[in-house]
Amino acid sequence: MRAYTAIIEKCPDAGYVPNFPGAPTQGESLDELCRNLREVIEMLLEDGE
Repeated sequence: MRAYTAIIEKCPDAGYVPNFPGAPTQGESLDELCRNLREVIEMLLEDGE
């Protein structure tokens, strides 16, 4: 499994992964944000992005 670095800003609770600039996400908590980031990255990798 590859590891990616996520940039997380406290406000407005948005996060993104520099290698996937078109896939920002957000969450009500840090745990939710991390889960959402993982889901977005997995979907992009499945689609071959």
